[in-house]
Amino acid sequence: MHDDHVVVDNGIFSITIASPEGTVTCIKYNGINNILDDKNEKTDRGYWDVNWSDPDGKDNLDKLTGDRLDVIMNTENQVELSFKRYWTFSRKDNDVPLNVDKRFVVLRGSSGFYSYGIFERLKGWPDVDMYQGRIVFKLQDKLFRYMAVSDERQRVMPTFDDRKRGEPLDYPEAVLLTDPSNSLLKGEVDDKYQYSAEDKDNRVHGWICSDPPVGFWMITPSNEFRTAGPIKQDLTSHAGPVTLSMFFSTHYAGMDLRIKFRDGEPWKKVFGPVFIYLNSVTTEDNPISLWSDAKEEMFEQTESWPYDFLNSNDYPLAHQRGLVTGRLLVHDVEVSRANSAFVGLAPPGDVGSWQQENKGYQFWTQTDDEGYFQIKNVRPGVYNLYAWVPGYIGDYMHHSVVKVLQGSRIRMGVLVYEPPRNGPTIWEIGVPDRTAAEFYVPEPNPTLMNQLYATQRTEAFRQYGLWDRYTDLYPDRDLIYTVGASDYQIDWFFAHVNRNVGNKTYLPTTWRVLFDLEDVTTGNYTIRLALASANVAEVQVRINDPRGMSPFFTTGLIGRDNAIARHGIHGLYWLYSINVMHSQLRAGRNVMFLTQTRGLGPFRGVMYDYIRLEGPVQSQN
Repeated sequence: MHDDHVVVDNGIFSITIASPEGTVTCIKYNGINNILDDKNEKTDRGYWDVNWSDPDGKDNLDKLTGDRLDVIMNTENQVELSFKRYWTFSRKDNDVPLNVDKRFVVLRGSSGFYSYGIFERLKGWPDVDMYQGRIVFKLQDKLFRYMAVSDERQRVMPTFDDRKRGEPLDYPEAVLLTDPSNSLLKGEVDDKYQYSAEDKDNRVHGWICSDPPVGFWMITPSNEFRTAGPIKQDLTSHAGPVTLSMFFSTHYAGMDLRIKFRDGEPWKKVFGPVFIYLNSVTTEDNPISLWSDAKEEMFEQTESWPYDFLNSNDYPLAHQRGLVTGRLLVHDVEVSRANSAFVGLAPPGDVGSWQQENKGYQFWTQTDDEGYFQIKNVRPGVYNLYAWVPGYIGDYMHHSVVKVLQGSRIRMGVLVYEPPRNGPTIWEIGVPDRTAAEFYVPEPNPTLMNQLYATQRTEAFRQYGLWDRYTDLYPDRDLIYTVGASDYQIDWFFAHVNRNVGNKTYLPTTWRVLFDLEDVTTGNYTIRLALASANVAEVQVRINDPRGMSPFFTTGLIGRDNAIARHGIHGLYWLYSINVMHSQLRAGRNVMFLTQTRGLGPFRGVMYDYIRLEGPVQSQN
């Protein structure tokens, strides 16, 4: 303990934390005097922060600076430190209205440390919007140049100074590297959003130093405290070098995911723990092997969840949590097993509300080949059970709430999901999986490439500038897709975007779907329109009447997920069921016109997930 900082050393590494602020200023490990960037101010090396605003005020960044240090535990086996800040109305203009308790835990024999935070609002506190909460570490750029996010997504990265010397592109995060310190990176695009990941896959990422061979890793062993379900996308590590864990954000969702408090609403939530892991190998070993070791550590940390060594009554231990089991079937044209379905518990809401839920805890799993599921380690509470099944449209929600008690074991039995359907499928485009990944993703402009994705077709959507490639591919007329002749993997552009006509002007576009009907049956037909993303967009649908003053269906203005600009292959999911009277169709050739009406910029548009035309309900004889 020192006047302005505290040092914890377990013989493997040491960590220095400013006191009582609770910001990490130094990490010593394996001969490196400070892994963190000591050129930065002490408040800008390792920290928690929250972006927030009053409902009508300006945006603020609060680094959650502590006012007091409490030593929760100090034994030969464990140290746990608490850096607290209690909010008062005198702080109203400067600090987010939260009581904050930032915890750091170091264990004997452990090559890393844990951090978690307890955020609390008391009843009657001011209205507030919170957009982002995270823990961040900024490393020495002379040491850490190699970044790993997954087995396939690893590379030598530019530095922050390389980016400063680069050419800004369409938005500040994207930079063309014109004079990087590593000449091999010259001419590439760097953008932190190119390294985003879905939360279900965002378990370990970080950096490798080659001399000495040392790794620095962010391990997130559970998603229970994250928001918006398992496929919410968010940042990982990026150029700086920076590594972080995002607890909540509006990324790939927009304002729907801000945490909004009104009318003095109280709230309390534990974020984390996350584990910051340090590893090393000998100089004879390949430093890249540190990634494999970090993955093994991630699996061990995940298997150890929930941890049994934390000292907070707000974090339930394993025996205080519950288990929910069951089996999910799908009844569409016939009854089948819902294999690989996503099944989860989230706070009570409406069908599909889990993807916009941001205040409570969520617990998700996937079914096995027979449709069976186990949701383990559930905090006591009241939930709805939600599910969605790749290959089928729509969302499932169980009709009754699920009350999980301490140590409870709840058997849900056999659950049956009946996806929306009025009649037989006449034709379909795409695969109902909530992404646009199956559609055509073009090659990028060769002068605006990230070489990491040059040969990775499954990740090709992460390249910069693909929105303008639509105009290159369709310079004179918009996309035309012929059912039965076209191939959606080749002929359906992954994003319905605006046309670039030059001089920073973008115009709306209309796609046509041509389809033939042998005859038209009396009764109502149905179009199922599933969107994987929408950003300040409106899709209008017309059938056989391109010049009709009014469309027979419009989504209205929807979405702010910005997935097109941020290299996502999906954002939030939208599903529309559109009634089509038989009089609007004709025997022979028909045309469906899809117009994205909102121009004014390159990033306004939608990504389709799946489109289906259903015939009228068939009589049962």
